[in-house]
Amino acid sequence: MKKNIYHIIAIGWMAASIALFTHCNKFDQEPQGEWVDGDQNGVSGAYEADVFTLYAKLRGFSITSGNTALAIHSFRSEDAEKGSIASDGAGMAAMFDDFNYVASNGNINSYYVDNLAVVHLANTVLDKIAKADQSTLTDADKINRGEAHFFRAFAYFNLVRAFGEVPLINFRIYKDEDANKPKASVDKIYELIDADLTAAEAVLPRTWGAVYVGRLTWGAARALHAKTYMMRSNWQAMYTASTDVINSGLYNLSTPFNKVFREEGENCPESILELQCTANAQYPQSNEVGSQFAQVQGVRGSGQWDLGWGWNCPTQLLADAFEAGDPRKNETLLYFAKSEAEAATMQPNTPYNEKPIAANNVVNKYYNKKAYTNPALRNTYSKSGHWFNIRLIRYSDVLLMAAEAANELGNSAQALLYLEQVRARARAGNNAILPAVTTTVQSELRDAIRHERRVELAMEFDRFYDLVRWNIDVETLHNAGKTAYQTKHRLLPLPQAQIDRSNGVLIQNPNY
Repeated sequence: MKKNIYHIIAIGWMAASIALFTHCNKFDQEPQGEWVDGDQNGVSGAYEADVFTLYAKLRGFSITSGNTALAIHSFRSEDAEKGSIASDGAGMAAMFDDFNYVASNGNINSYYVDNLAVVHLANTVLDKIAKADQSTLTDADKINRGEAHFFRAFAYFNLVRAFGEVPLINFRIYKDEDANKPKASVDKIYELIDADLTAAEAVLPRTWGAVYVGRLTWGAARALHAKTYMMRSNWQAMYTASTDVINSGLYNLSTPFNKVFREEGENCPESILELQCTANAQYPQSNEVGSQFAQVQGVRGSGQWDLGWGWNCPTQLLADAFEAGDPRKNETLLYFAKSEAEAATMQPNTPYNEKPIAANNVVNKYYNKKAYTNPALRNTYSKSGHWFNIRLIRYSDVLLMAAEAANELGNSAQALLYLEQVRARARAGNNAILPAVTTTVQSELRDAIRHERRVELAMEFDRFYDLVRWNIDVETLHNAGKTAYQTKHRLLPLPQAQIDRSNGVLIQNPNY
């Protein structure tokens, strides 16, 4: 048996004692961790160490925080583009902006491999717990089992959306050859996802105490389940799952939209799944306790404005999609100048009253304000923004899922109620903007809900997949000038490196 398959450092929980609107404690945490042998055979405490490693993996560069994740989840829509300067990552732009997919591309390989690494570690946790004396399992052990089920489902949801059919590995790997399996059908992958999320929902707590703010809950599992049903257009199951979350009373939209993506909005009552990141004196810009999510999307300038790579930028099409006066536009688009003279004539960005100055050869018109960092914290730690939490599922998403499902099921009255909750929060008491949608014509209400998802969840990894599941991807992307796009581009090619390693077991996706 191969020892130390997952011989990695397990970072302990870094978000202890975070108050909702005061965050001094977040930056006082010392990193906790120890070297974890991946073969501890169920020794007490080993589950939690491995599970906390899964949290760290989820905020990894390829899965959520880096240019690989941003390219796969975001660039492919009409609302985002690579950005930066033309020569920076030109191959990435060709791949994901222009759909010239290459199976040998390292980003495709790393996304595939890193998500499967989550699957393999989750399988290890589940195997350890299954082999333990079941009569001795504590409630904490059962929660760890639920967390492992969630992480496996999350990773497979990433994989099935990106690649379609992939190998189904639901057992612990001891030797590399054990993982060399042929592709399973999409239906089989979703069967595992459904089983995993059902298992997670059964044991994850509704809430955690302050020490574990941001840890997985029943609501996170149920909301993710709703998103998986949404991808399959299973309207009844989607409606049931999303309304379960709504009716739980655990979440609300009391946080103003302009606070949600600022530090004071971290883990707010809207947050359902949020990856915890931090910085401290010892680790001011470390992936061990934080991520490069903000850095990769930060303003590409010089001096004080060298905030990052300048990738994943909103397009003019997205800017034009907002209704007149919609406050969310200025909370999604970060405006900038290309010179001091130009900056002198522009309005500062809220809430920090800054006028960013980017390099004069950047190709984008805007930056993603949902990854915009606090200048006070930049001065304290670094300009990289490693402390910036990653919001993955928000309550407004759940409301819009419920609205969409209700409308498709013929319940327009309920759909309007859920839709209005999202628009009312965005309106912020200004009745001169964002009037309530009143139509009960299914097609018109469908368009209104689709519009709301576009602007409410802009730059949050949903748009491309929404276009695909609505079957309007070809038309929309062609109208946006992305004329190379074909239906085959809904799925990425499987990594050539993995096909080669499989000795013919793994078969490439059609048309590649």
